[in-house]
Amino acid sequence: MGVRVPPSAQLSTLDNDKPSGLRVLFYYISLTLNIKALDITLDKQSAIEASIKITLKEADYQPKVDEKLKDYAKKASIKGFRPGKVPVGMVKKMYGPSVLVDEVNHMLSHALNDYIRENEIEIIGEPLPNKEKAAGINWETQKEFEFEYKVGLVDEFKYDLSKKQKVKKYKIEADDKVLDDTIENIQKQNGDNTTPEVSAAEDTLNGELKSVEGEFTTQAAIEITKLMKKDQKKFSGLKKDDTIVFDFKKTIKDANYQTQVTGLQGDDLNNLEGEVELTVQSITRNEPAAVNQDLFDKLFGKDAVKSEEEFKAKVKEEVEKDFDKQSDYFLDLNIRDHFLAKVKIDLPETFLKEWLLLANEGKFTAEQIDKDFENFTKGLKWDLIKNKVAKENEIKVENEDVQEIAKNQLVQQFGGNPAILAQLGDKLDEFVQTYLSNNEGENYRNAYAEALGNKTMAVIKEKIAITDENISFEKFQKLVAN
Repeated sequence: MGVRVPPSAQLSTLDNDKPSGLRVLFYYISLTLNIKALDITLDKQSAIEASIKITLKEADYQPKVDEKLKDYAKKASIKGFRPGKVPVGMVKKMYGPSVLVDEVNHMLSHALNDYIRENEIEIIGEPLPNKEKAAGINWETQKEFEFEYKVGLVDEFKYDLSKKQKVKKYKIEADDKVLDDTIENIQKQNGDNTTPEVSAAEDTLNGELKSVEGEFTTQAAIEITKLMKKDQKKFSGLKKDDTIVFDFKKTIKDANYQTQVTGLQGDDLNNLEGEVELTVQSITRNEPAAVNQDLFDKLFGKDAVKSEEEFKAKVKEEVEKDFDKQSDYFLDLNIRDHFLAKVKIDLPETFLKEWLLLANEGKFTAEQIDKDFENFTKGLKWDLIKNKVAKENEIKVENEDVQEIAKNQLVQQFGGNPAILAQLGDKLDEFVQTYLSNNEGENYRNAYAEALGNKTMAVIKEKIAITDENISFEKFQKLVAN
């Protein structure tokens, strides 16, 4: 579902937080002002749920309200009065309630934030105002106001970061089958496409695909080798303008390839049932590139590889690099799952569901949030564990760390080619700074979070016991699929 999680879900104290932009009744901002101490109390219903009550008396807000009304009177332009000569009483009658609401909102937002920070209250999400109480306020006549906010708390939890914690790391073997398959793919990717008159087993059929019964129609390209083996034979021997009828989902079992062929997904793909017909408009055949010096030079540069043996060694090296990345990624997942299973963290689930519903501004229903809630809580618990590890191990992120992450992100945006960044030369640092400041600071926050996460994972890996296990690529794929 992809429920949007505001930044405050990912850190445990408001002192390090940025608000999500959620607006329910009052603006929630994180500036610090010198506001007179208000009557604020914390009422803990449990270790993970509480309410914060703020009481405002007339003496708390009235001086600021009067000051703003006087300022309004100086600037107001009202028919019948010269500029700056509008009576304060008239301005108060016209604008008093709205000025009062603005000032109270202003005081509440700062007071609430300051109270949470100064008392080091670890919260999850953002405070939620009691809307029923707020709706009952009479801004015309009341002199004293009481506001209440629900908050979700982070309960104390323990974790063991020692060699007693054992996690497997899989070293994927680049065996002969993997190398042969990789080289075959390289040959296909660098080969030439031809357009034969009659289809054969390795060809791709291009044409109009439509439901036999129904309104679905699209232009499709179907690789015969991606079909069920028992059906492939009848797709050979076809010519331009031939039509073949087949049961779509029985012939193409892979859901991802179903989406690739049709462009449909989700309910739209589920609703595509029964037989379809393909009218062939053209046939594409790949003629694999020969394994020779031309291919070596094309892939690795002029004379960097000079023999088939060197070519295979280079391919193996590249495959193993990719396998190492996959292995490292899967190790991170294993570490996460290991600690999620070992560490007990209680969460204020009812509060979190209400907060997510409001924070996502009507984009998702309560039912959709319920459906994705388990995944959300897993991510939240893992963030809480990592944040505690970072805090207790005094992990710091320097500006250089953030810049390095930004450079890597830019490499990905440029298609993963570091040479493009190298061409920027002296302008690279300037380019990185511009990138980090874009998107209202979101790029910087993301880079900072990634840098902190990387450093925290490095500490975790250093302190636990990681055991290596050799595994074939085929077995690794099955393991990941499960």
